[in-house]
Amino acid sequence: MTGDGTRVVRAGLPEPAAYEPALPGPVFAAHFHLPGEAAGPYTYGRDNNPTWTRLEAAIGELESPDEPAHTVAFASGMAAITAVLFSQLRAGDAVVLPGDGYQLLPAVRTRLESYGIEVRTARPSTDDRSHDAPPDVLDGARLLWIETPSNPGLDVYDIRRLAAAAHARGALVAVDNTLATPLGQRPLDLGADFSVASGTKALTGHGDVLMGYVSTRDPALADGVRLWRKTVGAIPGPMESWLAHRSLVTLALRVRQQAEGAMALATALADRPEVTGVRHPGLPSDPSHALAVRQMRPGRFGCVVSFVLPDRAHAERFLTALTLVDDATSFGGVRSTAERRARWGGDDVPEGFIRFSVGVEDPEDLVADVLRALDAAKA
Repeated sequence: MTGDGTRVVRAGLPEPAAYEPALPGPVFAAHFHLPGEAAGPYTYGRDNNPTWTRLEAAIGELESPDEPAHTVAFASGMAAITAVLFSQLRAGDAVVLPGDGYQLLPAVRTRLESYGIEVRTARPSTDDRSHDAPPDVLDGARLLWIETPSNPGLDVYDIRRLAAAAHARGALVAVDNTLATPLGQRPLDLGADFSVASGTKALTGHGDVLMGYVSTRDPALADGVRLWRKTVGAIPGPMESWLAHRSLVTLALRVRQQAEGAMALATALADRPEVTGVRHPGLPSDPSHALAVRQMRPGRFGCVVSFVLPDRAHAERFLTALTLVDDATSFGGVRSTAERRARWGGDDVPEGFIRFSVGVEDPEDLVADVLRALDAAKA
């Protein structure tokens, strides 16, 4: 069996050709030569592009290495999320969204409801009770949306159990796999119909590309998502697609280093009296740890650590004192970032809540910088 490190290096590459690059450059084309009937793989730039094709094949190999999968790339993670929702839901349908998901989901809820779609929210149990009865909120639903680990709360939800409960009620299941990445978790193997992610974050990892994607093993579901992309024009640019594919080759290395750094940081923070609510799925003391061990890949519990400082002023002093960490939003990049998440609104978090994304710096250097900044913030 091919290992993940080998797979990411080779995924989506064309067959070697003499004197040609291993990864051909981006194809900038609005239209293609199209004699006769309008049939063929590439006809018009909003429909398809060979640069997308290679990227989509690569992501499909990572999300579903053992079974064929169809991947559709988008201009952003939100474009991918809304493509699944609006391609599958109609007026009169019901959808179940997470109660602790990404902060733009409330805006999506408003839009869905304006189209006559019933939106329910749920926050399933995060413990290891895999045989708990599923919530009645799934009854009559068309689609269940799961975000695991959740952003920014870092709760882990049992994909296999929830997918089985949803399917028993005739509902589709989509999983936001952004934080875990396909090297940390494979939702399609766990029963999900869709694996969705923002490639802006850990997948590409360099903070220089906006990207999203949807993967599914069902060709009919893929066709619906692809038609939505074509209809609304939420297409990725060829240069962004090429950059994303180029960046994939280091994914295994980045995930490994970031996971090591996140564990070191979370462990160090647990000893600080002014720090409360430390969350990271890899911590043995974390409420979601037992489930994370069962569901996620060994040692790959993500790059994000969250914790709470006493108040807003304390948190801002801490962020200002950091020297190896950028005060910036997003996560999953090679450079560590942190932010006081409450500044955006929309997340149910305290004013001193910090979402910390661990980069690929040496863990001992990063931990030392954080501890020094915590000391400075107390003054």
